[in-house]
Amino acid sequence: MMMTRSLATTARSAFGTLALVAAFTLGAADVQAQAVPGQPAPVFTLTAVDGKPVSLADYRGRYVVLEWNNPHCPFVVKHYGSGNMQSLQKRFAADNVAWLVINSTNAGHSEYMAPAALAAWIKEQGATPTAVMLDADGKTGRAYGARATPHMYVIDPKGTLVYAGAIDDKRSANQADVKTANNFVVQALTQARAGQALTSASTTAYGCSIKY
Repeated sequence: MMMTRSLATTARSAFGTLALVAAFTLGAADVQAQAVPGQPAPVFTLTAVDGKPVSLADYRGRYVVLEWNNPHCPFVVKHYGSGNMQSLQKRFAADNVAWLVINSTNAGHSEYMAPAALAAWIKEQGATPTAVMLDADGKTGRAYGARATPHMYVIDPKGTLVYAGAIDDKRSANQADVKTANNFVVQALTQARAGQALTSASTTAYGCSIKY
């Protein structure tokens, strides 16, 4: 009987160790699956708030900015309430940069916004992105490794990801901080379009967690 209990205990211990190893392996796989600057940006097709399909491939030959968005997030409000995000969208639209807003909030979450509601919010902000899309199943967000709102990405005309991370270096929800921030998206676009090596190709995004 004692031997049987000993074997059972050993088996449970071994199973626990294997489960722990598996958990770390899955975690490592998730990290490795994230979009990496210098590599091709994950392709996607999402439905815009107007009901039309939008594909990353539609903008081949142009620089593309991806902005992960959730209007319920104070950090998103920081950049829209200050007019910063709208200013960036207009500035780079004039240079033929496509600015794509993606909301990956799960449809079952309290912060989910239906297409019409999200479109109305964008209009109220006076924002002018190229397209606003829903990613309610989270597939695109996970493919990029998007973790926060706003999480920002810059893709070059060849479809290569050149920047991933925070919008700037002021990790707060204070609108006043926008004025003194070093904007990583502006920096990445300016340097990439000039054929220069990026000072920062990857930073740690800050903001609210994405509600997958």
